[in-house]
Parts: sequence; structure tokens; C-alpha cells
Amino acid sequence: MPEQQTLEKPSLATDIGRAAGIICSNGFPTGDRAKLRRVVPGQPLPLAFIRFALTHLPENWQSQTDDWAALLAGIAIMAPHAHRPGRGMGGALAEAGYSEARLERLLNADGETRRTLLLRAVRFLAAKAAPFDWHDAAQLLLTRDDAKRDRSNQRIARDFFSNLKSKSSAA
Repeated sequence: MPEQQTLEKPSLATDIGRAAGIICSNGFPTGDRAKLRRVVPGQPLPLAFIRFALTHLPENWQSQTDDWAALLAGIAIMAPHAHRPGRGMGGALAEAGYSEARLERLLNADGETRRTLLLRAVRFLAAKAAPFDWHDAAQLLLTRDDAKRDRSNQRIARDFFSNLKSKSSAA
């Protein structure tokens, strides 16, 4: 009897890691990367986003177009060194000197404000050359379930404060 193969749906971590790898690769068109960098929440999306989304994003991306656009814009802003698996976004923000007040605004925001604040945080990290695991940002924007969203926010905050504590004890 032949073995049954199970086709698992790719995880969000896999999807976002693949997207980051493509956008940060030398083979990705620099013009498309520049167009993605200029994405502004609430504004019309460039064709470069639609082309990328149709080819590389999961099937249900259209239900959260604005969130995916913000994620790809953030990755493009930080390219070519955007994604560092295992390094939490909260820890990267703490190590880079991001303020607790700004983190609190980001975690408490919704919709377009959340996307805008995430892109500001990403620009801050890009200026400090501080890549992180984009799975955290993807969960921050794409999670709709309130309980899961709270857990995601708490994980980012815990990572932030753990790194603040170790940063201050090292000083």
C-alpha cells in the first residue's frame, strides 16, 4: 500500500520568509523594490505590488491587501538585510533604542494607523541596520483574532523588555 503524502499549507513564517528572501535577493528588480519602498498606507498600490502578490503571496492575500502591502514595503525598506530568523522584532527595537512609548502606540493601534506606525518602526530599524524576524510583523498586521493578537503583542513586548533589561545590565 503506497504511503499517503500530506500536503501541508505553508505557514505564515514560511510565506513571509520566502517573500523577504525574494525582495532582498540580488535578482529582484531594483525598480520594483523602489516602488515597494514608496508604498504609503491608504494610497493606491503600485503594479509592482500586485505582480509580486499574484506570484509569491498565499492565495488569500487579497483579503488583507493593505496589510500585505505594508509588510512588503517594510521588507523593501530594510533590503537587502531585512530578515533575520529568530531575532524578535521587540528585541531588535530595544537594542536599537526605540522608545517604550512608541512601541506602546504601535501595539495599541489598529488599521491604517498600525500599518503607518509599523513602517515608521521599520525605517528606524533600517537606519540602525537592525534586521529582525518578519514573522513578528506579519502576525502584528495579519492577525484578526483578538486573543491571538494579544499574545502576539505580549510576545513582542516581552522580547522588547527582555532585551532592554539585558542591555541595561551590560552597561
